[in-house]
Amino acid sequence: MPALYVMIPAALLIVAIAIYIFFWAVDSGQYDDLDGPAHSILFDDQDPNHTAAVDEAANGTPEAQSNPHDPAPPHA
Repeated sequence: MPALYVMIPAALLIVAIAIYIFFWAVDSGQYDDLDGPAHSILFDDQDPNHTAAVDEAANGTPEAQSNPHDPAPPHA
């Protein structure tokens, strides 16, 4: 029975510390985006010199459709 006088407050202290660490992690943004970093390695960085979308918007037609005799680009 005397062991319970030590074990119960120790258990409550451990639970309080665990709750404090959990709320600290949530407040510091540890759980904001779980999938983004994992998926970001699959995609290339955006090329700032890539202007295909700008050219398409200016011409009204995509570059690939402007000349039907050009061979199709290879697919990965």
